Parts: sequence; C-alpha cells; structure tokens
Amino acid sequence: MAQADPSDTFAALRPQLLGLAYRILGSLSDAEDAVQDTFLKWDRAELEEIEDPAAWLTTVCTRRSLDLLRAAHRSRVSYVGAWLPEPIQTPSDSDAERDLERAASLTTAFLLVLERLTPKERAAYLLHDIFDASYREISETLEIEQDACRKLVSRARANVEQAKVRHRTSTERQEQLLAAFKTAVTSGATAELATLLSDDVRLSADGGGKVPAARKVLLGQDKVLGFIAKGLHSFWADFGWHVADINGGRALVLEKGGTTVAIVTFAYDESGKVTDIFIMRNPDKLAKLGPVALH
Repeated sequence: MAQADPSDTFAALRPQLLGLAYRILGSLSDAEDAVQDTFLKWDRAELEEIEDPAAWLTTVCTRRSLDLLRAAHRSRVSYVGAWLPEPIQTPSDSDAERDLERAASLTTAFLLVLERLTPKERAAYLLHDIFDASYREISETLEIEQDACRKLVSRARANVEQAKVRHRTSTERQEQLLAAFKTAVTSGATAELATLLSDDVRLSADGGGKVPAARKVLLGQDKVLGFIAKGLHSFWADFGWHVADINGGRALVLEKGGTTVAIVTFAYDESGKVTDIFIMRNPDKLAKLGPVALH
C-alpha cells in the first residue's frame, strides 16, 4: 500500500490545526504563523519515525501557539483601548456552523473568556473539551502529569461555565437584533433595540489606536443606547451595511468605499437578551477578513 503524501497529510489536518491555534491566540494572523511554523517543522522531520501524524502535528502547533501567546500578552499590555479577538468569517456551510458546539467556541465572548485563563489552562481546555483529546495526549503535549491536566481542564471549565458563553441563540433572534441595531444607528430610534438588550449590557470597541473608537467599555443600557443613537448615528449612518457569519454567529459588516471599516458582533444570555456588543474597528484586524476553513 502506498504511503500518504506528507503534504496531503498536513493539508487534511490544516483546518483543525488552524482552528486550535486561532482559539488559543485570538488572532488569525498569529494562528496562520503558528500553522506555517508547524508545517516547516513537519517538512524537516523524519516522517517515518512519526507513528501518529495528527498527534505530532497537534503537539507542535499547540506548543508554538503557546509561545506566540506569551509574546502577544506582553504586547497587549500597551494596547490602546479594548482588545478584541481578530474576527473571522465562518461560512454557513462550514463544519464549524454545522457543529453547534464548535461554533459556540468561536464567538468573541468565548474567546474573551479564554483570555482570563492561563496559557496552559487554555490549551488543556481546548484540546480536551473542544478537540476531544485524551488526558494522556494533553499530558504529552504540555509535558505535565495527567492529574495536572485534569486540574487545568477543571479550572478552565469552571470559568467558562460561569461565564455562560457556550450556548447558541436562534438565527431568528440574531436577525431581529441586527435589524434593530441598524435601525438605531441609521435613524437614532432605539426603542426596539432597548427591548433586546440586557439591563447591564456592555459595549466594547477595538480601534487599536489607529482609528476613532470608544476607548472605554460602556456599561448599562443608558450609556450604550446613548452612544449608538448619538455617536454611531452621526458617523455610521451613510456606511454600507450587510450581514455575514462572523465567529459562528450573525454579524453586521460596515463598508465605506469598498473597504470594511467595522464589524459588529454580539453576545447573548440564555434568554436571548444581548449582554455584549463588540465593535471591531482596527484596520489591521479587518484587513484579512474572508472565509476561513478551520475546524
């Protein structure tokens, strides 16, 4: 029987590696770097000595992602304003969209909860609860005992469950919210939107210090609705709007002169009320927006 081509083996596993790296890093650009570094190491390896290519590649990609995460954390100390994960377009016919559990693990809210975890907690949780790795495999990847892996996953899971971000909101509810948000921005009328927001809704905007954006997180309906009706209404009313699947949910994409200038995503509680509005304005994070094949 002919052996599989190494390039074909890597290509088949690339969406899974990219999905893992993206969730660890919250950045598609950094995730692509981690996957490329993994490929270079794979290309130089003695492949006949590798018994389980998938496990080997996952280990290399995880370790490289953790290295990049530590470097990223140092740079985020001086980040201007709120930091939000880099948005990715998840086509409605992708594996992530068909698998509701994995789609929920791509949301901005979920990725921000991961930011609260230590790097090893994040990796262990993702490998076990999202990518179904065994504790033995995680132990070998992170080079720690299996009991330590179980503790890492348990602590991480408690944080994620407390945040209540791993649930899905119906498409109909999401579409209703998008329409109400657009109406509020374009007309300044916020009555319908107000009925869809939680009392303690938050609005976070990431401009990266490169474009105008709210520097502080706005908390509460009054502040959030006031900002939308006055600030966003003044600056966004003439933008082009369309709906897209971003990070596993329905989102608004705003364009000006053929260039994407903002993406708005939302987080919902279990009753369907909006708990968070996330506005991505950083042009560096918007530059590569397009369909992404990841697991």
